[in-house]
Amino acid sequence: MKGLGYIGAFVGGAIAGAAAGILLAPESGKNTRAKIADTVDGFLKKHNIKLNRKDVGDLVDDLEEAAD
Repeated sequence: MKGLGYIGAFVGGAIAGAAAGILLAPESGKNTRAKIADTVDGFLKKHNIKLNRKDVGDLVDDLEEAAD
């Protein structure tokens, strides 16, 4: 069970790092949010993690707020 916590922390850190990098890129907010959502969605599919599009959008919004 402890290993799952480490994996969750790693995944969260990886997503937050990717989101921060994308947020610092010089693009419009709409394009940036779409790019983050697509990146997170691709990551979740690659690792067979099930979240619906709304949950991914909520995660992107949370990451964006955390980066500010």
